[in-house]
Amino acid sequence: MRIGLALFLAVAAPVSARAATVDINVRGADGKPLAGAVIMVDTPKTATPIHFAWGTEMAQRNIAFDPHVLIVPTGSTVTFPNKDKVRHHVYSFSKVKAFNLKLYGKDEVPSVLFDKPGIVALGCNIHDSMSGFIVVVDTPFAMQTDANGHVSIPGVPAGAATVRLWHPSIRAPGNMLSQAVTVAPTGFSTTYAVHGK
Repeated sequence: MRIGLALFLAVAAPVSARAATVDINVRGADGKPLAGAVIMVDTPKTATPIHFAWGTEMAQRNIAFDPHVLIVPTGSTVTFPNKDKVRHHVYSFSKVKAFNLKLYGKDEVPSVLFDKPGIVALGCNIHDSMSGFIVVVDTPFAMQTDANGHVSIPGVPAGAATVRLWHPSIRAPGNMLSQAVTVAPTGFSTTYAVHGK
């Protein structure tokens, strides 16, 4: 177990022998559910293309990035439509993908290819309060925790895996924690408590 990551509970839940469900609850330093944490379960690689139901759009709406956090597969082209009446200048200085979408308005929909996995922090040169994140992943088993700090990821192969947990408030290098786990054929369930900034 990596420092700052406390394992409180591990129980099995019945599912099929070929594909298990990973259930994870995340609590912040205050003990309350941590919504919006990204959970990634890394398993042996498969040749199957990765697709997520929520698509690859990072809009600007009401002077904010919508969604605040977007998970996309490596190799995705993300569009940045401006849904506001004002112009935006979207940028990132992240090592994973640095880019600069100069001032543009509602009729323009620029796009960026994200060809490396990792966390991409976003900002707007016009509106300093705007911040967002694109989490680029190489696993199909990635989701965000809900308002109750819970996520349920189905179809995970049984066997050795690594659970990674990311949230901008986590006090760790890259705001990321990880733990090697064994996913039983009957499933895996745990609760993590994380230390915030």
